[in-house]
Amino acid sequence: MFIGDSLSLNQWQSLACLLHTAVPTAKYTSVRSGELSTFTFPEYNVKVLFSRNPFLVDIVSTSSGRVLKLDSISLENQKLWTGVDIMIFNTWHWWLHTGRKQAWDLIEEGGKIIGKDMDRLVAYEKALNTWATWVDSQVDPARTKVFFQGVSPDHSNSSDWGDPKAGSCNGQTEPLPGPSYPHVHPAEKVVEKVLRAMPKPVQLLDVTNLSQLRKDGHPSFYGLGGHRASDCSHWCLAGVPDTWNILLYAALAGS
Repeated sequence: MFIGDSLSLNQWQSLACLLHTAVPTAKYTSVRSGELSTFTFPEYNVKVLFSRNPFLVDIVSTSSGRVLKLDSISLENQKLWTGVDIMIFNTWHWWLHTGRKQAWDLIEEGGKIIGKDMDRLVAYEKALNTWATWVDSQVDPARTKVFFQGVSPDHSNSSDWGDPKAGSCNGQTEPLPGPSYPHVHPAEKVVEKVLRAMPKPVQLLDVTNLSQLRKDGHPSFYGLGGHRASDCSHWCLAGVPDTWNILLYAALAGS
């Protein structure tokens, strides 16, 4: 099960396509129910699921507005995650949204409203620690393997890779030469800090640096919205998420 935002969806779609390519004549079903999508190969008794959960912690609608609860994971989500053989978590994409795209009106911790906003990286770390506490207390490593997708970067500002004249990912046709990117993603540092402190083993799919180099890998103005809303956050398929799944396969095959 992939659990997270639309970047998890990107990887889930990639894996479904890769598996179908490997067994093209096998019957399959693809079903969506609410925020849960399920791709099944009945012949192989295999299900690949995607559960949309952009923050991993809860957002609750109240009379005062939408409340982001940094220390709460609903029982419904806990039950959904329990019993899965392999879980790949992800969250970051929605943490920096402001204005009409911001998903919350208020932030709560410890049963108290903190305010309308706070340092987003601090909030992100608090939410990840809530998730980590759930994994440490509820997941049996002998039964379930847990991965964290890592932080998928965007290429909305070409100054990030030292080419301010380019503007964004639009028109980019070549990856950066690498092997390193001009800066380390700050959210990735937070992820690594949280995972290091966890008693239970959670493997990081370290996709950040390799994805940072792929400024050419986005739908750009060929995506949803076209020239009105260029997409420099998600990834083309076939493309970068296929590499993420190769890393996932290598981690599973080597374990």
